[in-house]
Amino acid sequence: MRLNGKKVLVCDCERTMALDGEALAKACGAGVSSPVNTQLCRAQIDNFRAAAADGETLLVACTQEAPLFRETLEEMADPPAAVFTNIRERAGWSERGGDAIPKMAALLAEAALDIPPAPTVTLKSEGVCLVYGRDDMAIEIARQLAGRLDVTVLLTQPADVPPPRIADVPVFQGTIAAAQGHLGAFEIVVNDYAPAIVSSRGSLVFDLARNGASSRCDLILDLTGGAPLFPAPEKRDGYFNPDPGNPAAVQRALFDLTDLVGEFEKPRYVDFNADLCAHSRSGLTGCTRCLDTCPAAAIQPDGDVVSIDPHLCGGCGGCNSVCPTGAAAYAMPPTVSLVERLDVLLSTFASAGGADPVLLVHDERHGDELISLIARHGRGLPAHVLPFAVNEVTQVGLDFLAAALAKGAAEIVLLPPPNRHDELDGLTQQVALANTVLTGLGFGIGRVTVMVETDPEVLEQSLYTSDRMEAPKPAPFQPAEAKRTLLRQSLDHLHAVAPQPVDRLFLPEGAPFGAVNVDVDGCTLCLACVGACPTGAMQDNPDMPQLRFQEDACVQCGLCKATCPEKVIDLEPRLDFSGEARTARVVKQEEPFHCVRCGAPFGTKSSIERIVAQLADKHAMFQSGDAIERIKMCQDCRVIAQFENVDDPFAAGPRPTVRTTDDYLREREEIEEARTRFKAGQSDPDGEEGKGSA
Repeated sequence: MRLNGKKVLVCDCERTMALDGEALAKACGAGVSSPVNTQLCRAQIDNFRAAAADGETLLVACTQEAPLFRETLEEMADPPAAVFTNIRERAGWSERGGDAIPKMAALLAEAALDIPPAPTVTLKSEGVCLVYGRDDMAIEIARQLAGRLDVTVLLTQPADVPPPRIADVPVFQGTIAAAQGHLGAFEIVVNDYAPAIVSSRGSLVFDLARNGASSRCDLILDLTGGAPLFPAPEKRDGYFNPDPGNPAAVQRALFDLTDLVGEFEKPRYVDFNADLCAHSRSGLTGCTRCLDTCPAAAIQPDGDVVSIDPHLCGGCGGCNSVCPTGAAAYAMPPTVSLVERLDVLLSTFASAGGADPVLLVHDERHGDELISLIARHGRGLPAHVLPFAVNEVTQVGLDFLAAALAKGAAEIVLLPPPNRHDELDGLTQQVALANTVLTGLGFGIGRVTVMVETDPEVLEQSLYTSDRMEAPKPAPFQPAEAKRTLLRQSLDHLHAVAPQPVDRLFLPEGAPFGAVNVDVDGCTLCLACVGACPTGAMQDNPDMPQLRFQEDACVQCGLCKATCPEKVIDLEPRLDFSGEARTARVVKQEEPFHCVRCGAPFGTKSSIERIVAQLADKHAMFQSGDAIERIKMCQDCRVIAQFENVDDPFAAGPRPTVRTTDDYLREREEIEEARTRFKAGQSDPDGEEGKGSA
């Protein structure tokens, strides 16, 4: 059996799964079935070698023994690529395993897809490590690291710390007042900084202290037991803050630290497109959703947009979840790749006879562990529950949820890890918005749920006892890469198949859809809102004074409202499924005023007439007819008329005659000639002949 150019190998794991090879091949849509192995990893390992011999990429339905299979491939001269997926804990090991053929086929078809690799960034560490602690424990830990790392000890507020017998690691006192950076590039500012005095006897004594000392290091081991130096410390590469009272956690940190010397590749979790960012315009703040969501402080304002530091980003994906435009897009993998996986998973399940699937979205750490425990010690996953692994559950946004439902999921259960409570705000907002839309369209309550659960029995009970819901009719569309387009595709389909479709659905404040309401009586058509709008929802008309609005482009960033000098704009969060939302409608228009000199249209007739009336009555500079007429001219003619005016206040005096060196030399010669004539008695300098000649 082959799927997407990959040779499929399946095994019933010593007959612990009900696995029919022909039925599975038929469910997968494959023409030829593959034999079902019983012990592919041991007694039938030669079957694996034979399958690998022709060089085709392998899809092996086993993850437990993946290390053994990889070792077997490494023994070959020219080993093929191999992909591994788990159909045992996720499907076969279940009290309903006999009904799991559609699910197995769906999982295999999904695993056969080619997922694009995520881009990466490079981190470099030379092993310069700071051990930050309170007592002699920090010195002892530093000694353990000294053989592999370049270690310095910094003790905050030390008291009665015995001096080391041998000064094999440098020891200082000080308190870190500020810290920034990441693996290979930490920068700290230390107050009360002082080196230890070498003559310390009973306890460490330190030299005169100073504030504001700065230093750099590649790694930080924080053993103070206090507040971490960074937000979301578990996501800060190169920073470790284990509980100093937990020896196992401390030793684990030491083990990890010693490996962090050299050059490392880290995924670039987020692709940022500044052209789509709606953060700010002209110093006014609009959308701050990603800034409010990021737990690692990796996102900062950067002028009219934001900047995302890939070295600090921990990959939670919260920015992708809440970004209304797609400017911050998750890249591990992109959402469009997830939707393609969804499409294959759900369509294969449906074509194989499955119905009303529940999508269980989980990560590969916490989620896989719970699923494994349910399969090994409980009833296993129900046959209609399709597990769907993502890098981080918090990366999921409304676009993914809507696409999953539009592609045929009956329900979605999101299973984030319990240690990420500080990262769940964005996810819960998106889930609430999705449920608002679904309820408003008549799909019922609770189609999308979040379960923050550590007990496999509780998860199992919930999956088995929840009421089954009917899945929407699947959508045939090809998922678009652009977030707004994918959202519109999915929501339009859900509206088309909704039990109770409505043309307009009002949403809670903060939703990324809605209208802009303008008080047209107060609007002067200055079009400041058009210049501020980052998405093109607010539009002008180059041929006449006109303000237009296209609703499906609006993300409710509020920049138009903040920019409007007349304060006549309000936002109305809502979803408009009518055709009007896709076209630009005229909000206000007026007749243009034509220049009285050249006839070109400029401004609006009402504005010019109002300005003329106000200035003529109240301003001394506009009492003359010429001044009033210039107001009625376009900007070019106004300048020309101003310079034609003989009373031009900006006019300078007559331009002086240009004098050159020749002029000065000629003048000098004339003076010399006059003096010569005077002395000769021919004439005097004043031209009175004979005067002064005696």
